[in-house]
Amino acid sequence: MMLPSEKHVKGSLPFVSHALPSTPSRGRAAEQTCLALLQACTSLRHLLQTTAFLLKSGLRSNPLVLTKFAAASSSLDALEVATSLLFSPHASTHLYDAFLFNTVIRSHAQSDRLGDRRLAISYFSAMLRCRLLPNKFTFPFLLRACASLPEPTSVGAQVHACVVKYGYSSDPYVRNTLIHVYSGAPSSLDFARELFDRMPKTSPVTWSAMIGGYVRSGFSHKAVALFREMQGRGIQPDEITVILVLSACADLGALELVRWLGSYVERENIPKALPLCNALLDALAKCGDVDGAVALFERMHAKSIVSWTSVIDGLALHGRGNEAVRVFEMMKGAGVVPDGVAFISVLTACCHSGMVEEGRRYFDSMKSDFGIEPQIEHYGCMVDLFSRVGMVERALEFVRTMPMEPNPVIWRMLIGACRVHGRLELGERIAKNLLDKDPTHDSTYVVLSNLYALRRQWQKKWETRRAMSERGIRKVPGCSSVELNGEIYEFIAGDESQLKDRGVYEMLEEIGRKTKLAGYVPTKTEVLLDIDEEDKEDALHWHSEKLAVAFVLLKTPPGTRIRIVKNLRVCGDCHAAFKFIAKVYDREIVVRDRNRFHCFENGACSCKDFW
Repeated sequence: MMLPSEKHVKGSLPFVSHALPSTPSRGRAAEQTCLALLQACTSLRHLLQTTAFLLKSGLRSNPLVLTKFAAASSSLDALEVATSLLFSPHASTHLYDAFLFNTVIRSHAQSDRLGDRRLAISYFSAMLRCRLLPNKFTFPFLLRACASLPEPTSVGAQVHACVVKYGYSSDPYVRNTLIHVYSGAPSSLDFARELFDRMPKTSPVTWSAMIGGYVRSGFSHKAVALFREMQGRGIQPDEITVILVLSACADLGALELVRWLGSYVERENIPKALPLCNALLDALAKCGDVDGAVALFERMHAKSIVSWTSVIDGLALHGRGNEAVRVFEMMKGAGVVPDGVAFISVLTACCHSGMVEEGRRYFDSMKSDFGIEPQIEHYGCMVDLFSRVGMVERALEFVRTMPMEPNPVIWRMLIGACRVHGRLELGERIAKNLLDKDPTHDSTYVVLSNLYALRRQWQKKWETRRAMSERGIRKVPGCSSVELNGEIYEFIAGDESQLKDRGVYEMLEEIGRKTKLAGYVPTKTEVLLDIDEEDKEDALHWHSEKLAVAFVLLKTPPGTRIRIVKNLRVCGDCHAAFKFIAKVYDREIVVRDRNRFHCFENGACSCKDFW
């Protein structure tokens, strides 16, 4: 990069147009002037002008000025301006101190660009080559850079060795960032927990680091359990902890805990910063209280596009498409320009409510009205929309005209539509082609074997399952969870260990008897096994969501609303059965599956079969 010359600044900073005498008093005056100019920098132009003054004043070897120069460059997102001067071939790096290197490392560690964060490691190496000793401020900055890399633990372990070498392994700030690094990958979570457990004294930052690691790695149950332990020890969570736990709750559907956290924020007068409000709004919507989310949204004084999108997305998942569209239009009316994520949310709302024309209009408006080029996620929403309403040929034609190669998710949407709408041969052809391109995904094997089962081609079904087994690919089991009295209970499909609770088994039998008397007929085609009809009916009993509903019916008083979270899509038989269960037991049953919410009440479901 070319450094600025005097011609860049003449007329703007008149005092740089004359050479400054090299005297101690003049040197100190130049130093103070340069520091003031750097403090006042508000644009790249000002920074370049000040750089010219710095050079002309002979301050390029002054560590204090260079440190402030690096900080100013970072604040203006112009790190390359700083490094081109600080580490030029003629730079006097032997005069630099640890404070200057810490500033450079911190500036790169905080950058949004991955390349800059990698450079933080390089500048640490340069610091050591200059025979400068790192201090307790060096390692937290450096470890934050490691934590944000794609391979955090491999680089982080090397930095950890330096931490031990230079005697900072007991520093609480260093240990907190070490936990943050090791909790960034599932493979090193146990070691992070070991570091956490060995901490002689912890703070909310320590707990947040470990809880955040569990959340990022998908272990939301462990995150909530650790938060409970934090409460038990009397440690007050801060805003960051609350945001992380809300994220875990959103994953688990733990509405009781979300509401408690909302009350805690009010009770402890925690500042309601926008990120915290957005996290609470998102958690309420994803845990099934979309009306509470809307009420919170309406009370928020400041709203970002994240706030608007969370409400639209929450309404979409609850099948309230018209309301979601109305909020989207309100967002535009408020002067908030929708981005690609907002369009995904409104297209999803159209999908779950069968709003084909509205979906087409919004898809077309992305480019025509907002200059947003649709990405594969937007095309996937349209394929999903056509598939859900039975327009299989229209969905297939849409896929053929896509400007990019359809991904496996889109092809599996089409296969699912073929299965639901009786286009079994077409679904088989698509599934076979997809297996040729991507032979490692369990879902494709499962849908193909299910298609064979529906056509009663048992030999082909077992051949597909055998190929799946030979490749070491396992089907993800159905898993449902419920929150009861502050505890999360999980149920796995077909798990006979749950027979130990005889009450659940007896409740399942009772549900079967009562729903049949009310008119329920098991959908035995959902059991894709070559077994007799009685065994098929028995197999349907052990779906995870039925185990969950039996447990809650057994453990709660009449009239209690039942909330279930399932990791997969609710099957057709359970969907039909829950309509009868809700009617027979006079309960409202809310099920969040992989795609959306289903609210069963009085023998009907809110999805209106757009699921």
